[in-house]
Amino acid sequence: MASPHDDHPFSNGAFAVDLIGRYTQKLVSLQGPVLADRDPEPLHQMRVSLRRLRTCLQQFAPALRLPRAVGDPRLAKTVRRLGMARDLDVLRQRLEQDLMGELPEGERKALRPVLKQLRRERAMAYEQLVSTLRSGGYLKLLSQLQGWLREPDLTPLGALPLRCWTEEWQAPMVAGLFQHPGWFIADRHGDMELVHDLRKRLKTARYGLENLGAVTGSRCRQWMAELRDLQELLGELNDLHVLEKAIDDQLPTGLARSLPALESLLRHRAQACWEQWRQRADALILPERRRSLSMALLERRCEGLPTPGLVAPPALPSS
Repeated sequence: MASPHDDHPFSNGAFAVDLIGRYTQKLVSLQGPVLADRDPEPLHQMRVSLRRLRTCLQQFAPALRLPRAVGDPRLAKTVRRLGMARDLDVLRQRLEQDLMGELPEGERKALRPVLKQLRRERAMAYEQLVSTLRSGGYLKLLSQLQGWLREPDLTPLGALPLRCWTEEWQAPMVAGLFQHPGWFIADRHGDMELVHDLRKRLKTARYGLENLGAVTGSRCRQWMAELRDLQELLGELNDLHVLEKAIDDQLPTGLARSLPALESLLRHRAQACWEQWRQRADALILPERRRSLSMALLERRCEGLPTPGLVAPPALPSS
């Protein structure tokens, strides 16, 4: 497989191929542990790796000629199907490990049927997960991707040196980020679908910047950390919202009447999370902060990059 460490200076295509190879290898290594289903962490890692692979393929598409089977619709479908089981894992863990210890005994007993139903739904989601990972479509995607990695097919842009193209690979990932309407929802009783869509947009922007993390400056790395913090805040808010709805749907008299202590706990945690998000978001969309992101992208533009053999490979973060 081509590697940026083999070229001097390394090319756009070699850099992208190296990243794609890492994500693909990670997916292959996780197949067995995910199907064994003894620990929820491999499923989380596989879902993250699929999302990162999808972002990488979109980001570097102008430099690559990929097999037809390696298409975004198939990747997106796989991410969605794995997401059902993963989301149920998160709900159960949050309820059992984080919340139940703070509830009165009566409410803990009342939640047992809810947990039982979540386990049933997780079992059904696992069956769909197994079907997806053993399907001809998914296996063909992996096979064609592995074959392509052995003999990558690149466009003329893919053959050009990376050193003067880093901004062009980064800028589309953050373009229009601060124009997303989710930034301007004033309170958590507003259009939360927009807020949750912004969370996905932040994740894509962060993944795109992290893909170039080995060849960007310190200010850009600071932005990666900023975007990750914001994404995690909105992820926490989304988890609380989904859990509240999932429990409310299973109780004939609703969450507030059946489990008032749990309802109060969820409401207070969601409000605290929202206030923290709103404070961070209001500071981030100020003109000087927005400009600082543009300046961060320019920080290493057309500067001499380190010798390829000394460039640390991009890490594969866990989220």
